[in-house]
Formats: sequence, structure tokens, C-alpha cells
Amino acid sequence: MSQRDKRRKFGQNYLIDPAILYEMEESINPQPDDRFIEIGPGMGALTKILNKESVHITAIDIDRDNIAYLEKSFHGPAEYNFIQSDILRSDFAFLNSNDHRVVGNLPYNISTQIIIKLINYFTQIKDMHFLIQREVAEKITGSPGSKDWGKLGIKLSAFFQTEILFDVPPEAFDIKPKVTSSFIRMSPLTKSLVNDDEITNFFEVVDLSFMTRRKNIKNNLKSKDLDWDSLQINNQLRPEDLTLESYLKITREIAKI
Repeated sequence: MSQRDKRRKFGQNYLIDPAILYEMEESINPQPDDRFIEIGPGMGALTKILNKESVHITAIDIDRDNIAYLEKSFHGPAEYNFIQSDILRSDFAFLNSNDHRVVGNLPYNISTQIIIKLINYFTQIKDMHFLIQREVAEKITGSPGSKDWGKLGIKLSAFFQTEILFDVPPEAFDIKPKVTSSFIRMSPLTKSLVNDDEITNFFEVVDLSFMTRRKNIKNNLKSKDLDWDSLQINNQLRPEDLTLESYLKITREIAKI
């Protein structure tokens, strides 16, 4: 496999713009004793801005060559742990304590899968900063009634406050992506709005609700035999018009049936 083919397979677009990297450092604001998980460090552009005294960095990359390069290139002042692994198959054993900060320039083709997986580690995360495709960033930060309010944003909003910090043009990368990127921050809520035993049902309700986006919520959830009058939710609304609170009410109503 050629270097170009490998980079395409792994979605490797490396950030090279020093001004953008400076903005990212300012946004993340690394502090002494921070414990970072970096997903997809590549050649270490983001790793370098985290490289501070008494900071601990666990960096996970699928590419063995990248890990070998990073191990040769980084020797402090931060403490490093480089892991060659497929992040989607990882059990996140390295998230063994609270208050980890998660960062990464995520491969666009798997960014949503990575972020959804991290919901399971909500209580062990202090904050997350990701560089992702702008279209995905807009879905993560969407609000009720907008075209961006969908399955991804609803699920994440039960656990995180989300915001787009700034956009990043294709020219900031060594291989220019065909889309604009966005740098986002995700901060865990003090307490998740979904209990552990409700998560599976909540996700199912959200997925069913958006099964056919053009249909109203009653049609999409007809298999659940809900008492809409009791719920006090207009069942003629489309799924993107319902608030997070409405989805939580529906989830808890179904649990009673």
C-alpha cells in the first residue's frame, strides 16, 4: 500500500498551519497535571502544543509508523504513553480515572462513531476538544427546530454542553480536505440527563423518531402505542421540532408500558 493510499484509508489529513495550532492551544489551555487522551495524533502537531511540564498524554493511533515516529520524537517535558490501536475497537482501559481531557484531529469517516462511544465514559471526562468536519460540528451543536437537530445532537445534549469554537479552512492541512473543518468543545454536564438504565431506551427512541424524517413523531413511534395526551406532546410535530425534554419524557413513558 502506498503512503498516499494508507493516508486515505486512515483519513489522515495533518494540520500544519501554526496560527490554527496556536488558536487550538489557547482554546484547550493545557494546565499542570492535566491528563490528556489524544485520538489520532498523526505526526504530533497537536501533541506538541500539549507538551508541558507535569502533563500526562496518552496518544492512540492506528498507524504503527506514526507511533514509531512519535516515540522517537517526543521525550518530555510531558509524560507520554503512545498506543498503537484502532480507537473504535479499544476498551478505553486507559480512561482509568476521572478528569481526563480528550483531544484529537478526528478522521472524518469515523468521527461520529468515536464521539458516540465516548458517551460511555462521560463520568471520566473533564472536557473534549475535537477538530472535525464542519457539517458534523453543526449537527453536534444543533438546536430544536433547526435542520441540524437530529439523532447525534439529541443524544449528545443529554450528556454534554457543546460549542463550535472556530472554523478551519482546507488550506490548514498538508492534504487539503474537500470540506471546511470546525474545532469544537464538549463539556460534560454536572449530571447527565439520562440515567444509566435509560440510555439504551433513550437511544432507541431517538433512532426510531428519525427513521423517516419527513413523517411526524406519531408515525415514527407508532409501534410504541403512546398516550400522547398524557405526555402533552403534539404528536403532529416532526422529529426535529421536539426538544430534548420531550424525548426524555417519551423514553420514560415507554418504560412504564
